Amino acid sequence: MAAHLSYLMSKLQTLSTSDHSSVVSMNLFVALLLACIVIGHLLEENRWVNESITALLIGVCTGIVILLISRGKSSHLLVFSEDLFFIYLLPPIIFNAGFQVKKKQFFVNFITIVMFGAIGTLISFCIISLGATQIFKKLDIGSLEIGDYLAIGAIFAATDSVCTLQVLNQDETPLLYSLVFGEGVVNDATSVVLFNAIQSFDLTHIDSRIALHFMGNFLYLFFTSTMLGVFAGLLSAYIIKKLYFGRHSTDREVALMMLMAYLSYILAELFYLSGILTVFFCGIVMSHYTWHNVTESSRVTTKHAFATLSFVAEIFIFLYVGMDALDIEKWRFVSDSPGTSVAVSSILLGLLMLGRSAFVFPLSFLSNLAKKSPYEKISLRQQVIIWWAGLMRGAVSIALAYNQFTRSGHTQLRPNAILITSTITVVLVSTVVFGLMTKPLIRFLVPHSKQTTSMVLSEPNTPKSIIVPLLGQDSEGDLGSQEVRRPASIRDLLTTPTHTVHRYWRKFDNAFMRPVFGGRGFVPFVPGSPTERNNTQWQ
Repeated sequence: MAAHLSYLMSKLQTLSTSDHSSVVSMNLFVALLLACIVIGHLLEENRWVNESITALLIGVCTGIVILLISRGKSSHLLVFSEDLFFIYLLPPIIFNAGFQVKKKQFFVNFITIVMFGAIGTLISFCIISLGATQIFKKLDIGSLEIGDYLAIGAIFAATDSVCTLQVLNQDETPLLYSLVFGEGVVNDATSVVLFNAIQSFDLTHIDSRIALHFMGNFLYLFFTSTMLGVFAGLLSAYIIKKLYFGRHSTDREVALMMLMAYLSYILAELFYLSGILTVFFCGIVMSHYTWHNVTESSRVTTKHAFATLSFVAEIFIFLYVGMDALDIEKWRFVSDSPGTSVAVSSILLGLLMLGRSAFVFPLSFLSNLAKKSPYEKISLRQQVIIWWAGLMRGAVSIALAYNQFTRSGHTQLRPNAILITSTITVVLVSTVVFGLMTKPLIRFLVPHSKQTTSMVLSEPNTPKSIIVPLLGQDSEGDLGSQEVRRPASIRDLLTTPTHTVHRYWRKFDNAFMRPVFGGRGFVPFVPGSPTERNNTQWQ
C-alpha cells in the first residue's frame, strides 16, 4: 500500500513539473508575441522589414538561445502541430481576409484569380513534381516513392497567403493585392486538395480514369466548399435579421458571427471539404449581409475583433515556424551531408521559381486578351511583382511536409529528414529574402501605385464602409437611370462587366437577396435594431 501511495505521489509530482514547464513555456511565448508587436510597431515605416519577417527572425533567434541553454537538446518552446495550425490559427486569418477584402476588385478579377489559383497551381505542381523526380534520383538522398514526389509538388506549389497580407497593401496596390492574395487563397485550397488526393488515390497505376476522377473530385470540392461558406454566411445574416439580438445584448450578435464563421470551417473539415475556401467566402458574404444587420457598436466590435484575431494568429504562426526551424532532431540526420541538404533546398527554390513563371506570364497574357482597356490589363511590371510576391512559402508548406514525411512531428528516416529540413530552409529563405525585397520592388516597378487609391477610396464596399454592394461598380442612384448598351458579342460581355454581369447581379441582389437576408438599406426599423441609432440621429 505504501509503495502504491509513493508511486502515485511521484506521478503527481511529475505531472506538476510538466504543468509548470508548460506554464513557463506559454509565458515566454506570450512575451515573445508582445516583443514582436512592439518591434513591428517601431519598424512600421521601414521599407524592407514587415511584422511577419520580424516574428520569423525573433523566432529563429529565440530558438538559437534555447538551443544553447538546453545544450543542444531542444530549440523550441512548442512543437509544431499541423492540427494547431489548420484548426486554430489559419481560420481567423482567412476569414478576416474575406471579411475585409475589397469585393469589387476581387470579383472583377475573379476569372483571372481562379486561373492563377487553380490552373496555375496545377502547372506549378506538375513542373515541381517532374523536376524533383528527375533530379532527386541523381542525388544521394535515399529512396522515395512516386507519391512522395507528387507530394513534394503539392507542398511547394502552396504559396503563403498569410505573408502576402503583410507585404502588399490593399489600398496602395488594389489590383496586385486582389490578384496575389485571391490567387493565394484558391492556391492554398487547391494545394491541400491535391495533397489529400495524392494520399487517398492509388498512384501505382495512374490512368485516364484516375485523372478524370481526380479532376471531378477537385471541381466538386471547390464548388461545395464555396457553397457551404455562402450558406453559413446567409444563415447568420437571416438569423440576426429576424431575431434582432441587439435589442438585448450586442455580445450575442458578435458571438454568433464569430461562431458561425468558425462553424463553417469546422463543417468543411468534417465533410472533407476545403475549409480555406469555405471560411473565405463565408467572410465575404458576412461582410455583405450579416455585418449590416447588427447594431452600430457590434459593427465596430466585429471589425476590430476579427482584425485583431487575424493579426495575433499571423504573428503566432511566424514566431512558431521560426522557433521550429532549428529542431535539432531533424538537422541531426543531415549533419553528415550538409551539401546534399543545401543542394535539395536550392533545387526546390529553383523549381518553384520556374513553376511560378511557367503560369504567371502565359496566363496573364491570356487574361489580357479578354480586356480592351489598357488600364485593366496586367502590365509586364505587374506580372513580375505577381511572380515575385507569390514565391514566398509558409506554414501551409511546412504543415503538409510534416504530414507527409513525419509521424507526430518525428522521423527516423534520412530521406524524410532531408525533405523536412529542406522545406524549412525554403520557407525561411523565401519569406526573408523575397519578403524583404517585395516592397522595394513594388516601389521600383510601380512608383505611382498610390495614385490608384483614388478609385479604392471611393469604393467603400468592405466593413470599413458600407456603400457599394457585392459586385456593384456604379452608384446606387444611377442604377436605373443609365442607358446600358446591350453587348453584341461574348467578348463584349466579358470585357464590359460593369454594365452586364455586375449590373444584373445587383438587380437580383436588391430584388431578392437583400430583402430576405438584410444588408445596407434593407433592415426594417425596430427598437433596438441596427437602424435605430441612424434614424434617431435624423429626428
